[in-house]
Amino acid sequence: MSHIVQVVPFIGPGSGIAGVAWNLDQQFRSLGATVETFTFDMARRGPVRPWPRRRFGRRLARAWRVIWFSTAGTVRARRFLAERPDAISICHDNALVGDIYVSHGTVAASMRARGHATWRMLRNPTHVFTFLRDLYRYRSRTHRAVVALAASEAETLRRVYGRVSAPIIVISNGVDLERFRPPSVEERQAARALFRLEDDARVALFIGHEFDRKGLSFAIEGLREAPSVLLLIVGGSAEIIQSARTDAQDHGVGERVMFTGPRHDLPTFLAASDMFVLPSAYEANALVILEALASGLPVICTPVGFAPEIVVDGRNGYLVTRDAHEVGRRMDQLAHEDLAPWRANARASAEPHDWRAVAMRYLDLIDDLRRAKVSA
Repeated sequence: MSHIVQVVPFIGPGSGIAGVAWNLDQQFRSLGATVETFTFDMARRGPVRPWPRRRFGRRLARAWRVIWFSTAGTVRARRFLAERPDAISICHDNALVGDIYVSHGTVAASMRARGHATWRMLRNPTHVFTFLRDLYRYRSRTHRAVVALAASEAETLRRVYGRVSAPIIVISNGVDLERFRPPSVEERQAARALFRLEDDARVALFIGHEFDRKGLSFAIEGLREAPSVLLLIVGGSAEIIQSARTDAQDHGVGERVMFTGPRHDLPTFLAASDMFVLPSAYEANALVILEALASGLPVICTPVGFAPEIVVDGRNGYLVTRDAHEVGRRMDQLAHEDLAPWRANARASAEPHDWRAVAMRYLDLIDDLRRAKVSA
């Protein structure tokens, strides 16, 4: 069987890049592969220091880690891989190594989607560094294959970087169908009791830390079009939560918005909700959309990333523009629907995307690269 090394800054159960690498690790092992991981901790040869408490300090620490793992971390990752010549390597972020590189998003595309791209790039030197690093990554022969998480993301890579030397293969992210599933009647009642929700209350759920990019303001203002809907918001920092709370009060919907801050027990929030809303400006492949669908929630989201490939208007949700009135109308529409068929359709649409199926696609790609290496 295959010997695989994943190069990723951090790995562990949960969301984001770390969660993707962790789920692939688990599935590769269950399918009989030998799997190793090279992380930031290993490159630094010691435990990572705690994040600074102040916001500015956290930004500096994050920038330093990106730059360090992209440079010194790359050198150490190459040494690690050189000692394992039989392995096929998968790189998930930062480091300029790996037979396969998984593109989890394009900074320049994210900036363009939100407007004032040049200003957004220049105000954060880390964005400029990342763009130049990836310009080299894609135009050089650093990788033998690039994985894009959606067909639209493959086109984004070509549009932003002009050309990509390695072939691009589309493999979407997956979802843990056991962790994320429609709740039982008892589980739903228990989850709603935590938030003191009435049985007939209709709850829209938003999950995300970047409120601006992910379009929380459109969901908040959209509540004016959906007078019977409550909005449950997971994620954010104290500063942006206060700003969003003020926004809700200004629109006269403050009493129908609930902020929880960052949480890891997402199935509880999904179980308490009736629909999921994410009017994001840019996503490569939002894991949370798959998680919401797997949990039986119809999704209201923008047609970015993987969403157009899985969300079907009128069946498991709606694709919308970043327009508060449109988002609100769709929330109001679902609030007055019998959601039983929507829940069934949502779950059915997520089931083909379990992590095992995704891992098998990676193994097929690994086999192709191994055969090409032998015949070369």
